[in-house]
Amino acid sequence: MKVLTESKRLILREIEFSDAEDLFEMDADEDVHLYIRNSPVKSLEEMQAAIEIIRKQYKENGIGRWAVVLKDSNECIGWAGLKYFNFPINKHINIYELGYRFKKKHWGKGYATESSKAVINYGFQQMQLKKIYAITNPKNEKSINVLIKLGFKFIENFSYEDLPACWFELNRKDRDIFIDN
Repeated sequence: MKVLTESKRLILREIEFSDAEDLFEMDADEDVHLYIRNSPVKSLEEMQAAIEIIRKQYKENGIGRWAVVLKDSNECIGWAGLKYFNFPINKHINIYELGYRFKKKHWGKGYATESSKAVINYGFQQMQLKKIYAITNPKNEKSINVLIKLGFKFIENFSYEDLPACWFELNRKDRDIFIDN
């Protein structure tokens, strides 16, 4: 198990095939997919195929979404991390985008903010990134609030995979690095 970073309550590590059941619980839920284009997964095999894609991103890009695990119970509650886009997205290319997704039973507990702070620290400190981007649906008010709390600035609305989307940016030079994970 490769732990990449942690916070007060959370461990962030590479997603492993042993996370398939927990991630299936999350990604089979229609509410989790309300603001994204993906459809809920239908089987553990489909979830394992998604894990294979994520693990391939680790090898190809050196980064990807990470499992978010509760320290006190060792439960994988979702994922958070940076995804590398080496193709054009909203007139940008070769960027790192912050993302997070959690089991519905863990919503509203501050895990998106807490895990994202750890991811941002990693991106700015370990990877020496100058900027981190984020994309969310304009109707996803909770995600927008998390991004604003993290210091992201709304830049513009655009279309992403034929859906309306909000484009956010966090510049390293404009933001003190979070040291209070």
